[in-house]
Amino acid sequence: MPGEDLGYGAAELLSLPTGEARSLSRLAELAVRQVPGCAAAHAAIWRDGEVANFAATHPDAAELSELQQRTGHGPMLDAARDRTPVTCADTLTETRWPQWASVALARGIRCAVDLVRQAGPVTLVLALYGLRPGVLDADAVPMAEMLAQLGGAVLAGNRAYDETRRTATQLQDSVGARAVTDQAKGILMQSLGCDADEALAYLRRESQRRHLKVTEVARKVIEARGRHD
Repeated sequence: MPGEDLGYGAAELLSLPTGEARSLSRLAELAVRQVPGCAAAHAAIWRDGEVANFAATHPDAAELSELQQRTGHGPMLDAARDRTPVTCADTLTETRWPQWASVALARGIRCAVDLVRQAGPVTLVLALYGLRPGVLDADAVPMAEMLAQLGGAVLAGNRAYDETRRTATQLQDSVGARAVTDQAKGILMQSLGCDADEALAYLRRESQRRHLKVTEVARKVIEARGRHD
């Protein structure tokens, strides 16, 4: 059943390793499988008014996205700017974006729905394309809305994971730098007959004199000790 399939797909999407590209690709694929009348889909992440990452299930969907970015006109851009869903019932009679509608019609696309979700500074736009006019109607939108909400949750989780990973990396770097500095201090205390505070003061003076970081000076002290051992 579609609901069960969506549940399994959602679980798979949420279990993917962090990464916007993979999440967007999976989200677009789910849309094609689960939304009635959806023949192709495009999912894009916007940051600072520009597309930062995207995925499409078909080259035509990618082409329509690139056309909108190049010309500055189209339903995806309106959805991202206004943060509201945008619907094109029939590309044959569409007048808001004539160039986009003309290209879409030439590719056999007759209707489109662009859904949008905001996750902090990130905007997700999920564009769905149909091959018959009006096929992406009100009955299809609830399922698509669910997919868009799911995508927003995944991207928010990715962002939180990335921030946590950056913090962990910074902490790891800090611990590593502290270990190098402590080792250099021990060498200086032994060779200069000074205490820990004096050894640290020596490293800081050399840091300022040589215009190097304290950790870089510490590494040079360790390397010099290694050459003399």
